[in-house]
Amino acid sequence: MIVLKFLTYCILGLTYLGLGMGYIPGLRMNRATIALVGSSFLIALGVIDLQSAWQAIDANTIVFLLSMMVVNANLAYAGFFPRALLVLLSFTRSPFGLLIALTLGSGVMSAFFLNDTLALVLTPLTLTLAQALNLNPIPYLLTMAAATNVGSVATLSGNPQNILIASFSGIAYLDFLKALLPIAVAGMAIQIILLWLLYPEVRSLVAVNQPSEKLNLSKPFIYQPLFKKTIIITTGLLIAFAAGLPLAQSALVAASLLLITRRLKPQRILKKVDWNLLVMFSGLFILSKVTQKLNLIQPFTQVIDTSAGLITVTSIVSNLISNVSAVLLLEPLIPKDNPQSWLLLAAALTLAGNLTLFGSVANLIVVEAAADSGYRLTFWEHLRFGLPLTTLTLFLVYFWVS
Repeated sequence: MIVLKFLTYCILGLTYLGLGMGYIPGLRMNRATIALVGSSFLIALGVIDLQSAWQAIDANTIVFLLSMMVVNANLAYAGFFPRALLVLLSFTRSPFGLLIALTLGSGVMSAFFLNDTLALVLTPLTLTLAQALNLNPIPYLLTMAAATNVGSVATLSGNPQNILIASFSGIAYLDFLKALLPIAVAGMAIQIILLWLLYPEVRSLVAVNQPSEKLNLSKPFIYQPLFKKTIIITTGLLIAFAAGLPLAQSALVAASLLLITRRLKPQRILKKVDWNLLVMFSGLFILSKVTQKLNLIQPFTQVIDTSAGLITVTSIVSNLISNVSAVLLLEPLIPKDNPQSWLLLAAALTLAGNLTLFGSVANLIVVEAAADSGYRLTFWEHLRFGLPLTTLTLFLVYFWVS
């Protein structure tokens, strides 16, 4: 019995350590395989049986996430994201104007579509813009990554952790939007000010003139038939969200309608689905169930009774084991009928992702893209921007939501 208990704690500890690091030294494992292997070992030890493990996986969350990925994939293939951003950028060519346009474009789109997917699509576009205009891409990459995080805090469909919270809390889409939209707007204003202070080269209001062949802002590629269909269905989906219809079911219907097509092979859409994330979610649900069963999170109960305590614990835990893992770990401690605590949790999880390079997937995407293009974004350079941004936005959450 003692040996079994010791092995259980070792497996849980190593699994959460691996989830926090994103890998296990010496092994080719990512967060998805770490979560899956850790949960499998716990099932094998009999800590949780297979039936209970299966029931621990929240179907609403998985369906909602999968469906939104299908919607995003269609929008990406249709050319929606580049067009939306480039139309906004066509109004300005000054360094500071580009900073504002990138912030607004990334932030607004991430409020309605998954922020990680958006970061994947917009990062190469941001690099191209900066290079074509002979600008240092680092501040623009930072603003794009931060804006996708800050903007996504506004809605239940903005990021994976909010999708989880939608399933657990039952908060209506519009109620969530009304509560956290001001935080998103203020957060984007704060990041613009911080980047203006940290990078003098972005302060210029003088337009940068470049040959049109280097950068064509007026004619982004658009696949018109798919574009029209996707926009109509996506608009209908957002209306369904606003009308208070079930989120997962509405997203599933929209995704299903988009999959009825003669224009795109299904393999192309399904390639865009982040199966790693879905596998990781499933494994995390099982790990969270085991953690609850062992009462390992009870010491946090008293700490998160206050707004300040909840924000602090959430921010620390999310940077240690990832924001999605943090939701599942802390979810049992938050009453279902306490919308204020759910809003604090959602805001703190997302905004704390701006703290370090490892705080969110969007940050990691930006770092890798910058490195591939010969630009080095260090941990410390990100921290000098991320630390004040996170601190200020979390203070804002405390005073606005509490």
